[in-house]
Amino acid sequence: MTEQTMAAGFAASFANYACGRGAKRDILLADSDLTEDDLSNQDNRIPVVAYQAMIGAAIKQTGDTALLLRHTFESRLETMSVVGQIVHTSASLRHSLGQLNRYLHLMGDVELPPGVDRFELLRTAEGLWIVDHLVLPPEMSFWSEVSFARFISEFRRSFPDATFEIGMQVTYPPPPHVDEYPELFRVPVQFNATRNALQIDPVWDSPDSQFEPGNEYAFGIFTRHADEMLAKLQADTSIRAQIEAQMLPNMHEGSISMDKVAHDIAMSRQTLYRRLKDEGITFAEIHDDLRQRMALEYLEGKKVSVNETAYLLGFSEASSFVRAFKRWTGLSPTAYLNQAA
Repeated sequence: MTEQTMAAGFAASFANYACGRGAKRDILLADSDLTEDDLSNQDNRIPVVAYQAMIGAAIKQTGDTALLLRHTFESRLETMSVVGQIVHTSASLRHSLGQLNRYLHLMGDVELPPGVDRFELLRTAEGLWIVDHLVLPPEMSFWSEVSFARFISEFRRSFPDATFEIGMQVTYPPPPHVDEYPELFRVPVQFNATRNALQIDPVWDSPDSQFEPGNEYAFGIFTRHADEMLAKLQADTSIRAQIEAQMLPNMHEGSISMDKVAHDIAMSRQTLYRRLKDEGITFAEIHDDLRQRMALEYLEGKKVSVNETAYLLGFSEASSFVRAFKRWTGLSPTAYLNQAA
């Protein structure tokens, strides 16, 4: 899979918060393999694993397993991402959730089933819920924890006299800091549930629950900026780049299944075919072009022989590789190397 990235604004804000509670900044940066330049712009992209390493380093230094949760309750989303500005200038809760799903990847990469939004506003016989459809392993439960904390904290600041949260259902077991949940979340929490869902006051989905009017102009400015960022991010993570990242570790196998690659990047075969058509390339062309580039890299590096290169690229016979190489360059591998020399 391609490396998941996220907005640096979250790491920058968390680092400042953690240092205010005793963590050493140089250790946070060293353990996360980040630099001050990485954190200088909230829109910079950093690896998600780097942020996770920073969180682990901060918890280790402070001994506070609830540190990220506290930071979420005490920080403002709009200071970390333009998405915060967008949701705060949206017309209603349902509208803001739509914008949140639309611009979710500006905050951080997530893997969702095809055609599924992360957040859904769901009305049932039991009440009104915000359902988080992101499925995470138990060791990653802090992402679900802080997502609901973010909803609650933003509404508490924006509507201090209104009731928003009523209860929570979470799939993870009680965390080490469960004793602090009553003070922080202030609602009943059901652990080990079948879903991650936040129950809210039904009034927030009524026609009278419009947010403060007069924000259309600001909303337009923020969304235009976000659209530009999203287009750039999508260009940087094109479907071709995702496919190549799946092919590289398996090149030696020769035949690479389009069905398997589609599954590994969480797409149906039909969706993958459509995305490739949009980019004007076929699956076979990507495979062939990647083989060509890797062949030149292997041979020019002079670390492997022609026969070894053929194996690494998944050719069953060296002669097949030689024919393909002549098609790519007009020369045999040996002639190409002699000419380069």
